[in-house]
Amino acid sequence: MRIEPYAVAVSDAVLEDLRDRIRRTRWPDPAPGEAWSQGVDLGYLRGLLSYWADGFDWRARERELNRNSHHIAEVDGVPIHYVHRRGTGRVPLVLTHGWPSLFVELLPLVDRLDDRFDLVIPSLPGYAFSERPPHTGVDRAYVAGLWHRLMQGLGYARYGAHGGDFGAGVATHMALSQPDRMIGIHLSTPEMSPYTGTGTPALSAEEQAYAEQGARWERTEAGYKAVQSTRPQTLGYGLNDSPAGLAAWVLDKWRSWSDSGGDLDARFGRDDLLTMLTIWWASGSITSSMRDYYDNRWHATAIGPRDFVRVPTAMAVFANEFVPEGRVPRSWYERLYQIHRWTIFPRGGHFAAIEEPDSLADDITAFFTDIQ
Repeated sequence: MRIEPYAVAVSDAVLEDLRDRIRRTRWPDPAPGEAWSQGVDLGYLRGLLSYWADGFDWRARERELNRNSHHIAEVDGVPIHYVHRRGTGRVPLVLTHGWPSLFVELLPLVDRLDDRFDLVIPSLPGYAFSERPPHTGVDRAYVAGLWHRLMQGLGYARYGAHGGDFGAGVATHMALSQPDRMIGIHLSTPEMSPYTGTGTPALSAEEQAYAEQGARWERTEAGYKAVQSTRPQTLGYGLNDSPAGLAAWVLDKWRSWSDSGGDLDARFGRDDLLTMLTIWWASGSITSSMRDYYDNRWHATAIGPRDFVRVPTAMAVFANEFVPEGRVPRSWYERLYQIHRWTIFPRGGHFAAIEEPDSLADDITAFFTDIQ
C-alpha cells in the first residue's frame, strides 16, 4: 500500500472564485410562513454567506487542520485521505463519518482519545480528499473492505471501529465480513436495521412503534434521500456550481438532525460550519458524496436472515437522533448486534462527535476498556 503525506491547501484562485460566486448569488424570494418551515431561512443564509465571503479566515482554519497528520493511501487503487494520530494507547481505532459530514466532524475526538487509542480517521470515498472509484457498487460493505485493507496496511492486525451515519454502516460490515479482526464496534447512530422477514420473531409493541416513527420521518424528512438515491448527478450540477445552493442543502440537515434548538450558529459556530463547507466546495466532492445514496439503494449488500454481528457492540443513542429520546428500543438492535453497552444521552444529535465530544469520547473509552 503506497502512502504519501498530505497537506490541506486551497489555492488563492479557488478562494477568490468562491467569494466572487457568493457575491453574485441570485437569491430567491423569502418563503411565506414561519421561518425554516420550507427549508433554510433566507435571512440566515444571506448572513452566513456574507461572512463566508468577507469575514471568514480560511487560512487560519487551514493551519489548524494541518496540525493533524494527513496522508493519502492508495488502497486497491483508490486514493484515500485519512488523519492518523499515533497515541499513547494500544488500541487501534478507525473513526468513520457519514453524510452530510466530513472527517472534520471527528477531529474534536482526537485529543480526547489519543491517550488510549491509535486513531485513523479516513474520508469516505468521494468525500473531501478521497477519490471515489469510477463505478457503481461503492456501498457500505465495499468501503468496509477498503478500511480493513487500510488498517492492515498501516500495520494493525486487530482494531476497533466507531462510526455514525454511513460510518456506522461501514463499521457494521467490517464486523460482519472480518469479525476476527475486530476488537469491537461503537456506533453513535442506529444506521442499520435488522432483517425482520420470514422466520424472525414478531415485532414487539415498542419495536412496531419505532418502525412507525421511522416511516413518519421518511415521509417528512427524507426528500433529500429520494433525490440523492435516484438522481444525484442532476442535483450535483447545481450544488457544485453554487456556494449558496451547497450551503443550503448541507446546512438544512445540520440544523434539523442536530440538537441545535434551531440555532446553528449557537450550536456549532459559523467558523466550524464554514470550514466544512469550504472543504466541500474546494474539493468539488458534493456530487460524488451523494452517490453513496444511489449505491446503497441500488447496489447494496443487504442484511439477510443469517447476518448477526457477533463482535461486541456499543450503541450510543443521542437525544435528537431522529426519534425522541428513549424511543429507540434496544431489542430492535439486539436482532442484529451483540449489544455489550447501551447508553442514552440527554443531549446531542446526529453529529455527536462535534456536538457532544466529551460524552462520546468517554463512552468510546469506557466501552473499549471494558471489552479489553
